[in-house]
Amino acid sequence: MTLAEHEARVAHDLECLGYQGANWTRTEPHDGQPVYDVVIIGGGQSGLGAAFGLLRERITNILVLDENLEGFEGPWDTYARMMTLRTPKHLTCIDYGMPSLTFRAWWEAQHGADGWAVIDKIPRRDWMDYLRWYRRILDLPVRNGSRVVLVNPVRKGLFRLDIADGAPVLARKVVFATGIQGGGQWQVPVLVSSLPAHRYAHTSEAVDFAALAGKRIAILGGGASAFDNAQHALAEGAGEVHVFVRRKTLPTVNPIRFMEANGMIPRFPALSDAMKYRMMKSFFQRNQPPTNDTFARAASYPGFRLHLGAPWLHVEETDEGVAVTTPDGTMLFDFLILSTGIVTDPALRPELALVADRIARWSDRHAPAEGERDAVLDAHPYLGEGFEFQGRQSGDADILHGLFAFNYSGLINFGLSASAISGLKQALPRLVKGLADQLFLDDHAAIVDDFLAYAEPEFTASWTPGGKAAA
Repeated sequence: MTLAEHEARVAHDLECLGYQGANWTRTEPHDGQPVYDVVIIGGGQSGLGAAFGLLRERITNILVLDENLEGFEGPWDTYARMMTLRTPKHLTCIDYGMPSLTFRAWWEAQHGADGWAVIDKIPRRDWMDYLRWYRRILDLPVRNGSRVVLVNPVRKGLFRLDIADGAPVLARKVVFATGIQGGGQWQVPVLVSSLPAHRYAHTSEAVDFAALAGKRIAILGGGASAFDNAQHALAEGAGEVHVFVRRKTLPTVNPIRFMEANGMIPRFPALSDAMKYRMMKSFFQRNQPPTNDTFARAASYPGFRLHLGAPWLHVEETDEGVAVTTPDGTMLFDFLILSTGIVTDPALRPELALVADRIARWSDRHAPAEGERDAVLDAHPYLGEGFEFQGRQSGDADILHGLFAFNYSGLINFGLSASAISGLKQALPRLVKGLADQLFLDDHAAIVDDFLAYAEPEFTASWTPGGKAAA
C-alpha cells in the first residue's frame, strides 16, 4: 500500500463515520463581529486532537491558533532533543479509535509491516511528520503565527482573544491546549537567573549548539531531558558535557509505565481527591529516568561526565567562564543548560491576567492530611469534569464559564491526560464532551422551545379507500 492509497482509505473511513456533518450550534455575531464556538490555543498534538474531536461532534465553527510557523507546532521539531519518543510505540492517542488514523497505519503505509516491527520506539521527527499529515488529511482549521496575549471576558460565555500583531478573535469557548508549560512557566533557579542571558538556557529554549562546538557545557538536572540534551550537545560537537544531579543515584523506576499497564490512566479521575493528591505527590517526587538508549548514547562520548550528589551551591560569571560550585568543588564552563522542570500556577500565565485570581486552586478545595500538604500540587488549578476552570468564589463562575485548561496543569485532577501521549486517548473524549455539553446547555432553552414547536411533516403518504396507499 502506498501513502496515497492509505489516504484514500482514511477518506473513506471518515465518510463512513459521517465526518463534518451539519453544524448544530446556535452562535450569533457580537456587535457585527463573527464569534467562534470554540477557539483552541495551541496547534500541537493536543490541539489537533481536540479539533478533530469537535468536528466529529458536528461542531464545525472552530479555530485553532498557534504562535509558531506551520509545521513547527509543539516541541517535536523545535526544542525536543531526544532521538525517539519515550512512550511505548503501541499506545494510541489522537485517532479516536479509527485504525487508519493511527501512527502505526501511517508508518506501515510507507514502510510496511516489517518496518513497524523493527522500530523499538517512534522516532521523534517522524512523530512530528505524522502530526503534520494528521492536520492535512483532516483539513483542520489552524491559523499559524497567532500568539494570544490576553483573554478578555466580554460577558458570560463570550471572550475576546487579543492576538499579537493581529485582529482580536471572539469565542464562546476557549481551550488552552498549550502543552507542558501551558499551565505555568519553565523553572529557572534564582542562582542562575542572575547570569547574563547568553550564558544559559532552559532545555525548552532554542540553543545554538553549533556555536558551542568544542565548549564545556554544564547541565543541571537528573531527569530524561537532561540526558536528551547531553547526547544532542555531544553529537553536535561539544567538547565536554557535565550532568549534575542533586540525588546520589539516578532514578531507575518510571511510574508512568505502571500507570499505563494497570488501568490507572483511564480510571484516575474516579479516585477521591485525597487519593489523587497522595498519588501525584509521589509522582512528583519520582523523576522520570532517561531511556536506556539515550543514556548509553550520551555515555558513549569521551566528553561525557556525570556528577551525582552534586547540587549547585553557587554560580558566578568570571573572566574565564561560568564558575559552578558543588560540594565537590568549583568548575568552569562556557554555557549552562537547565533541565529544571516547570512551575504550574495560572497566575504565571500572562494571557490569564484578567481572570487568574478567580480560578480555584487545589489549595482552595482540598485539605490534605497533616504533613501531606505540598505547595507545588496546591498551586495547580482545580478543574471541573471536562477540564473547565472552576471559580474560587461563588461569584467567579460566570467570568470563567467557557475556559478550559487542556494542558499539563490538569495533572492533579486527571493524572496523565492532556499533553501526555499516554493519556490523550482518554482525555480528549472527556474534553470534547465537556465542550459539547456546555455549548448545548448554554442554548438549551431555545433548542427545547424549537423542539416543542417542531411540526415539520416527515410522513407524507395517505390511505385511500380500497386499501391503496397514495404518495
